[in-house]
This record gives sequence, C-alpha cells and structure tokens, in this order.
Amino acid sequence: MTTITPTEPRTASGSPASSLSFGGILRSEWIKLRTLRSTVWSYLFVVVIMLGLALMLSLTIANGGFNAPDAPGGSAADQAGLFVQSSTFGVFLAQLVVAVLGVLVITGEYSTGMARSTFTAVPKRLPALAAKAAVLFVVTYLISLVAGIGAYFVSAAVYAGHDVSASLTDPDVFMPILGASLYLALLAVFALGVGTMVRSSAGGIGIVLALILVVPTVLQLIPAEWAQDIHPYLLSTAGTNMFAPTEVTGTETLTAWQDLLVVLGWVGASVAGAATLLVKRDA
Repeated sequence: MTTITPTEPRTASGSPASSLSFGGILRSEWIKLRTLRSTVWSYLFVVVIMLGLALMLSLTIANGGFNAPDAPGGSAADQAGLFVQSSTFGVFLAQLVVAVLGVLVITGEYSTGMARSTFTAVPKRLPALAAKAAVLFVVTYLISLVAGIGAYFVSAAVYAGHDVSASLTDPDVFMPILGASLYLALLAVFALGVGTMVRSSAGGIGIVLALILVVPTVLQLIPAEWAQDIHPYLLSTAGTNMFAPTEVTGTETLTAWQDLLVVLGWVGASVAGAATLLVKRDA
C-alpha cells in the first residue's frame, strides 16, 4: 500500500514578494483619471475657454482696440505682448475649472468609497497621493500647453490681417505660454491637496475658489499697507504674474521666478498637509 504524503502549501516567504510598484500605481491613477467623465469635460472646457477667449480678445483688439503703443507697426516687444495677452487671457477663467477638477479627483474617490480600495492596494498611502499628483500635474500641463499654443494660432489668424505678428518661438511669447500652463498644472495639484485634507467636494471647491477669487478682492478693498504687502504673495496673484503682462496684473513686486517660488510654496504646503492627514486618518 502506497502512502501519499500531503503536499504542504507554499508559504508567502517561499514565493517572491509581490508588491505594487510606483509605475503600477501611476498607471492605475492614469486609468482612473482618463476614465472619469468629469476629467474629460473639464479638460475640454479648458481648451474651449482658452481658444474662445483668445478669439474674442484678439478680435476686440484688432477691431478698434489697438492702443497707441500696440498699434500695427509697433515694436516687436509690443506685438509680442499682444499675442501673450490674447493667448493667455483664457487662463483667468480656466483656472476655476482646473481648481474644481483638482478637488474632485480625490473627493470623488471618498464619495464613492473607491478610496478604501486605493489605500488597500497601497497601504502606505503616500505613493498613491504622489502618483495621483504626478498624473494630474502632467496631464493638466500638457492639455494647458496645447490649449495655449492653439490660442496663439487663433490670435495669429486674427492679427494676420492687421500687420501684427510674433513668432511662437520668440521667448517673449513662448515663455509666458509655458508659465500659464505651469500655473494651471500647479493649481490643480494645490486643489488636490486641499481636497485630500477636507475630503469634501463642496468644502474643497469652496476653499480653493475663495483663495483664488475672494481673498484677493477683499485684500484689495482694505485700505491698509499690510493688505497691499500681502497681495503679491497670494496664490492667484503670483500665479497670474508668472505669465500676464504687468499692465494686466497691475503688480510687479516680484520677478517671474519669485512668483514661481511663491506658487510652489502654496502647493508644497497643501501637499504636505494632505500627506500628514492622509497617514493619520482612516480612509
């Protein structure tokens, strides 16, 4: 009679440890981002806003809106300024769409319960937040850059009949378009951090929009020197100064690089707060 010895099950220590790599987390976040209807519609709105407002402003300027320094035949810098103004004009409205999207990317997971699945797959949580921020930043930057370049060509088509031209490769034109795209991408990550902290769509959107729209307006209305001193260091003020001409923003306290550092400070504070609360709270 033959005795059959039962085979012992393989233990976890005897098999290769399986863990989700950061590349896998990035792919997961990319799939989640591109399959959300809110993402598709938000980015579509950004493109439409950028192109539509560029067309509106360039037509307005071309049909009787030329000021003396910007008249056809003016200096190359003046003509480049016109292109920058019309190509980035839509950012003032597109930033609201991007801010809402940044909040919804994370709060949508909390409202549907998907956050529990995400943090079960990524128990340390911080890699999930980093991957979500990275994907959101890259996609928002690329979409905004395409929209900004498209706005340039819309403006060029309008200005072509008025002897106004500026090359897209001109640093005075291309760098502000890059700055506008960078601001929108960083704003999306800032909103993601706020949404992670409050875990509420309404609360997160309210906070971010208040920081972009309400706080700057209130500070401008306060007749005190401290309010005017604070104003250049607000998120939306520094972000706008990264790309908009001085005659549009009305402020020139900081350089473009200093404005970038201010925006990075806001984003860093938001992400740091999100990371701290994320590891301390339950999903």
